[in-house]
Amino acid sequence: MAKSKNAPSKTGKRAGAKKAAPRRGGNGLARTYPYWLAGEAVTANTDLDVIDKYSGKVATRTAFADGAAVRKAIVAAYKARDAMAAFPPDKRRDVLEHCVRRFEERFEELALALCIEAGKPIKDARGEVTRLIDTFRIAAGEATRVEGETVEMQISERTRGYRGIVKRVPIGVCSLITPFNFPLNLVAHKVAPAIAAGCPFVLKPAAKTPIGALIIGEILAETDLPKGAFSVLPCSNEDAAALTEDERIALLSFTGGLVGWDLKARAGRKKVTLELGGNAACIVDADPGQPIDQVVDRLVFGAYYQSGQSCISVQHILVHRDLYEKVRKKLRTKVGALVMGDPRDEKTFIGPVIDEAAAQRIEGWVESARKAGAKRLAGGPRDGNLMPATLMEKVPADSDLYRQEVFGPVACLQPFDDFEDALKIVNASDFGLQAGVFTANIAHAMLAWDRLEVGGVVVGDVPSFRVDNMPYGGVKGSGLGREGVKYAIEDMTEPRLLVIKG
Repeated sequence: MAKSKNAPSKTGKRAGAKKAAPRRGGNGLARTYPYWLAGEAVTANTDLDVIDKYSGKVATRTAFADGAAVRKAIVAAYKARDAMAAFPPDKRRDVLEHCVRRFEERFEELALALCIEAGKPIKDARGEVTRLIDTFRIAAGEATRVEGETVEMQISERTRGYRGIVKRVPIGVCSLITPFNFPLNLVAHKVAPAIAAGCPFVLKPAAKTPIGALIIGEILAETDLPKGAFSVLPCSNEDAAALTEDERIALLSFTGGLVGWDLKARAGRKKVTLELGGNAACIVDADPGQPIDQVVDRLVFGAYYQSGQSCISVQHILVHRDLYEKVRKKLRTKVGALVMGDPRDEKTFIGPVIDEAAAQRIEGWVESARKAGAKRLAGGPRDGNLMPATLMEKVPADSDLYRQEVFGPVACLQPFDDFEDALKIVNASDFGLQAGVFTANIAHAMLAWDRLEVGGVVVGDVPSFRVDNMPYGGVKGSGLGREGVKYAIEDMTEPRLLVIKG
């Protein structure tokens, strides 16, 4: 059979896939972006304004999908199930490796888009592009390691002569919903495992930050993924209802707020994985095992990195009373010195939060806590959606600032006298994603691992630490299931047993 001029190459990239370069605005972004429906670019409209989070001006516009487009994407993905399952593991690997190469080539474009659409300081934006590349590279390796096992069946006289073999098969259509705070890497943690597992998918990126996901869609369209295997559709929550409720979808993977529990209740029989955030704590023991300055540097990073808009941002800092005054003084100085401003500036550490409504909420929680007796050690009034790095102490345990996920540049400081009491304070939270412990006491480290009701305990660093191949997820209000490429693939595949007699 003759090879079509558009047949895939050995790299997983379609020959002849080059398109005319999009018209660019003065900010370096394309003037408009299509959405991707069943692997095809669709310029249905330019209804979605994407706002530069620092200037408040429209940076670019994208096509905004309606409910009909969402339903078409689900139908296309459902039809692509068999082709995607039959798509060989080495070709899945090739697709993912192609993405890695293209992300590397478009590194600064992706970082700039992230800086503009999310308001993420440019250094942090480059770090996220690096993690995007890492996650796809990990998935490329895992694509050829989706393996099964043999099962010893001969456990009694009745079962002699039987053999059992288990393989893992793709679960089917995956519905992927991602939030605004990591518009590249949280997309990567859903899309890359789905491709490695052999699952077609429909992705709904956050409408406030769709550009990174649409660029990923553009790069996927260069590959030889089966027809209909993917869609990337910015759309309203109302039009996205089918991504939760449609029975043709086998798995819903959602990262975002506590609304995830409502989605789970509406999801029917499909498998659901949820990553819903937290209010992470970090304990500094009487002997932290590191110089105090080093500990304080990591606490400042963990609490204020990307303006605190991370579900494992350090929200609570618990310090042994013997060290409390020393840590308090150093924290106050370092937090007060953090540079806030334009995220394009290499010196900026605190950029804007996602919008002014979020900044107003954060400021409101701070002021409410102050009225209830809390003390502000560092920080000040907001400027639009710029919220200064804020350090609080004596925050009432029943306040929103203490109990809820602040999702902004605010940390609460408090002393403790007994390590086990500190563990109880951490466990009193409704959330349980990750916790950090600075201690030189191995018994305390192991006790924290045994007792803390969280998905992960990080000893010697802040809970904000994450490597993209580790199991990542929480308990209690923080969600269900685990991300990390290998662990996501487990959720996106099912075991299928073969029994042979004779």
